[in-house]
This record gives sequence, C-alpha cells and structure tokens, in this order.
Amino acid sequence: MTGMDSGLNTWQLMTNHNKMIELQKKLCHGEALPSDAPAELAFFGSSAFRITSPAGISVMCDPWRNFPTRKWDWYFRDFPRVPVDIGVSTHAHFDHDALHRLDAHVLIDRLIGTYTFGDVTIRGIADKHETDSSGAIYDFKKIILDFDGIDITPPNNPRSWDHCLIVIETGGLRIVDWGDNRHNPPDEVWDMLGEIDIALLPVDSSRHVMEWDMVEHVIDRLKPKVIVPHHYYIYDVIQRQSTLQSADAWVKEREGALWLEGPTKTYTPFEVSSLDRVVHYFGPHVAFDAEAWRNGED
Repeated sequence: MTGMDSGLNTWQLMTNHNKMIELQKKLCHGEALPSDAPAELAFFGSSAFRITSPAGISVMCDPWRNFPTRKWDWYFRDFPRVPVDIGVSTHAHFDHDALHRLDAHVLIDRLIGTYTFGDVTIRGIADKHETDSSGAIYDFKKIILDFDGIDITPPNNPRSWDHCLIVIETGGLRIVDWGDNRHNPPDEVWDMLGEIDIALLPVDSSRHVMEWDMVEHVIDRLKPKVIVPHHYYIYDVIQRQSTLQSADAWVKEREGALWLEGPTKTYTPFEVSSLDRVVHYFGPHVAFDAEAWRNGED
C-alpha cells in the first residue's frame, strides 16, 4: 500500500472518544459540569500550549513537527504523542500544524468562526502571518523571495502565510493564542479580539516572528493581564539550526516578570483581575519528559 502514512493517521490509534460521548450525554441531560477548578495552562515548547478547562476539557494549540523534507530539522524529534480532547492549529507551518501527532477527539485546523463544547468556546479570527522580518537576524521574507521566488506579502500571499488568531474562553478567562500573526491587523480584528486576560505571544532574541517593538505594539493594543512568551529556543527540545534564541533578555527587561518553576500554571479570574501586562515565563520547562522523548520512548 503506497502513501499509508500520508494524511491524518488517527485510524492507527487504539483510543476512542468515549469521554466526549459521556460529556455530551451530561450536557444533553442538562447536568452541570464541574466549574470550581482553575483553568490550567501547560507549555509544550515552541508555540504549543495545552489549556485545560475547569471541567477537565483540554485544548492543545499549535503542536509542532520537523520540516517535511527533513533537510532542516528544528526539533530533536517530532511532537510527542499527547492525549488531548481538542487540537487546534493557527496556520499551515510545520512548527504549528502537527495535529496528526495528537491523540485527540477533535481536530480544528485554522478555525474561522466559533466552536463550543462544554465549558470551552474557541473563536477563530482570520488574519495574516507576520511578514515584516526586516528586524530579524534572518530576513525570511527576503530569503523566500530570493530563493523561492515567492512573495509572501498580504493580501495575495500563499495559503501558508494566512493565519487565524485563536481565542479560548473557559473558566471566566479569555486567552488569545497569537501564534505567528502579524502585529498590525486591521481595526475590526482588534474589535473581535476584545478584552484579553492572557496573551500567548511569540518572543525570542532572534526576533524570528516579530521585532520587539512589534510585540510591544500588540501588548499596548490588547492590554492583557498576563503575557506568556513562546516560540523561543529550548536547548533540549529545539536544535540550534532553527536559528531561534531564548526569550530571557526580553523577559529580564519586563518589570515584575515571573519566572515559572515548572511547565504548568493555573489561573482564575480573581487571581488575574489585579494584574496588568505581567509576564509569566515558562523558560526551559516543558510538560513532557524531554529526555525520554529524545530517546524515542514517548
């Protein structure tokens, strides 16, 4: 059989969606789901986050993989096989679109519109990937134009340079996964984003996605209570040839930044209500056994 491993490989998994059937039954019968627990944010490296609702429904955003040609590996291995209820991808780039690596009930690729289940609502807002790389160490826009002959400038960019902002609402919180979105979307996009409690923003010293003043522009427009950096180098997960660097230098300049001591953090509306643009930084911590994963034991 040719092409057996092409496309989604969910058919190879031995798990099922009985959990979602049971939750669906409770919702159908009007039963209340648990609501007292905080929401949990877990970091899986690169731009991947798992958000778990008070009712225990989990959403994984932007799982990663290596470049399909395998000529330019960013990671020591592809994303670990992680059980999760819902998988979401912001755009069609290898470091964000490995939905096939998830052991998931629901997969949502480049959502435009709204998906709701239980105590989780996911809103997708269509926009564009950041393409102003003039302040980055490597000007990827110029490289792509010079070597591939492709102009990624909006609005007539190829599909892989489209992007969807993802807003996850659960536990009384609104969390935006910025992914690699451009820093200057039109006003209607800012209006649709609305008030944000936690903003997951790409930050690294190579300025791979956005120059730091672009990040500041996003922060000034969103005014989130909490800022969580992502898309940065982690020595035992991401290889040096990715050209990514850490976000340490940027975080050190943020007054009151919290350097987290592990890969997870819980949040409630009350706990974040008094915060104003405070950075919570996971640093090198990831929510899987990186050593076992590198050894192929995942």
